[in-house]
Amino acid sequence: MAVSRLVAVISNFSLQYFRMSQFSIPIRVYIEDTDAGGIVFYANYLRFMERARTEWLRACGIELDVWQNDKRRLFVVRSVQIDYLASARFNDQLTVTASLKTLRSASLVCEQNVMRGDTVLTSSTVGLVCVNADAFAACAIPNEIREAISREF
Repeated sequence: MAVSRLVAVISNFSLQYFRMSQFSIPIRVYIEDTDAGGIVFYANYLRFMERARTEWLRACGIELDVWQNDKRRLFVVRSVQIDYLASARFNDQLTVTASLKTLRSASLVCEQNVMRGDTVLTSSTVGLVCVNADAFAACAIPNEIREAISREF
């Protein structure tokens, strides 16, 4: 499911590690995801990408509900730039990717694609801001999260 984890390669009896910079999850298109024309409704690609980002953070060891409830931190979407290149249809098996493009003190930018096989259906850049859950004001990304993300990328 995740391709961003450290991958061990055994070569000449030595263990070498390398990082892959992209995380992905499979998504099946259900009838509820489609419009009257039988193609995925445009806003649902954003839902697919949200799931991939959430699972990417989970794979990094970051449980968003814990951070929201116990540590009072949230990530909110600040910006989205998306290009719709081709349509998905009912029952398509998709792959949704997420990769870190930029990590700043209070924000990060992810590049995300939705793909069917080798065909890129959408290509996007999503900007996220860390906010205090009480004040909804931007705040620094906690070191624990920064370190977890940095380990993966």
